[in-house]
Amino acid sequence: MKRAPLLALLATLLAAPPILAATPAPAVTAADPRVTIAAKMAGVKPEDLHATPVPGVYELLRGGDAAYVSSDGKYAIIGDLYETGTNNDLTENRRRDLRLKMLAGIPETQMVVFGPDNPKHTITVFTDMDCAYCRKLHSQISDYNKLGIRVRYIAYPRTGPNTSSWSKAEQVWCSADRKTALTESKLGKTLPTKICADNPVAKEYQLGQDFNLQGTPTIILGNGEMVAGYMAPGDLNQELKGVDR
Repeated sequence: MKRAPLLALLATLLAAPPILAATPAPAVTAADPRVTIAAKMAGVKPEDLHATPVPGVYELLRGGDAAYVSSDGKYAIIGDLYETGTNNDLTENRRRDLRLKMLAGIPETQMVVFGPDNPKHTITVFTDMDCAYCRKLHSQISDYNKLGIRVRYIAYPRTGPNTSSWSKAEQVWCSADRKTALTESKLGKTLPTKICADNPVAKEYQLGQDFNLQGTPTIILGNGEMVAGYMAPGDLNQELKGVDR
């Protein structure tokens, strides 16, 4: 299989919005290697680059992913950075932190939540009203809840704006009883609700794009790990045993 050119992959990465650092970045001086790198990459500021444990290699964060650039700006790496002694995937750890930070930008008041009173775990699910496996997952929502799993739904109509799935997501949000409306929509029922202007579907869809979702359902665990596809209640519960959030 022919791989996409590196510059095209970098262009995709750079098209995503920058991630705001949790703490202010150190002041940039003219001698800082980040100045040289940024000058060679359109849309990149020195402050967008971060030092890594590897001397002479800087991390560039965009959306929910990372790339690596040499200190002279001549070389770029797309791929995961591992610590060989521990086999620790440093890039995936960063992705998880980024996902949690970006998810925090959507308050629970803009999600449709199904859960027990005292959950053991909370997961966030990007869902499409017409997706078969999304419907299967929701048909077992009581089983997830009985296992202490709280499910927060975020809309991700895979077909994009101006489609039937997008309209259904908006109708669910605009319903007086969103939980009932979501259940009925996933059962294939037509909702009578008119679409309201103030709904979070576009924002949530963009978040899924920033996460580079490949389909639905996509599950985000409490530690930021992303699980693509449906997981049965028992299997998900087993997966969550090692998650401390």
